[in-house]
Amino acid sequence: MSHEFELARTWFLSGRRLDMGELAAALSISRATLHRRIGSRDRLLGEILWSLSSASIAHLLPSCVGRGTAGIADFVSGFVRSANESPPFRDFLRREPERALRLLTTRASVCQQRTIAELESLLSTEAKAGRLVPPLPVPDLAYLLVRIGESFVYTDVITGGAPDAGKAHAAVTALLS
Repeated sequence: MSHEFELARTWFLSGRRLDMGELAAALSISRATLHRRIGSRDRLLGEILWSLSSASIAHLLPSCVGRGTAGIADFVSGFVRSANESPPFRDFLRREPERALRLLTTRASVCQQRTIAELESLLSTEAKAGRLVPPLPVPDLAYLLVRIGESFVYTDVITGGAPDAGKAHAAVTALLS
């Protein structure tokens, strides 16, 4: 990881809003140089969010493989729980809700695309081993399960309700049972 990325990630984790001008100044480079090295603010935020998501996935996957529906439900709800219990993530969501939803839930989202790919891999592994009978084609199912998880991460922003990993677990279990 680059020095620019590491500093930006440190700021994000401390709850600091990422301002590209301030970041460039802290690195003693111009904004143009910063942009050339790491891209736009949205791209940088997406990669920071993915770095947090991928760490959560790496932590969750070993306990989920080999368990079929229960493992898939635990993966989705664990991912939701991890996001809901992350103060830097929740701060970002409160501070910039529209940007957060755009970066995390649209086709522009590296997080969503990569999370779908990770879940698709897990679903394929479980289906090939005979531990899961997918009710939909695996790519569609992975997308749907990620959207279910997102529903229970962004509940407060979307409907005003409380984010709830338990509801995500119940929804995934119902869909796969």
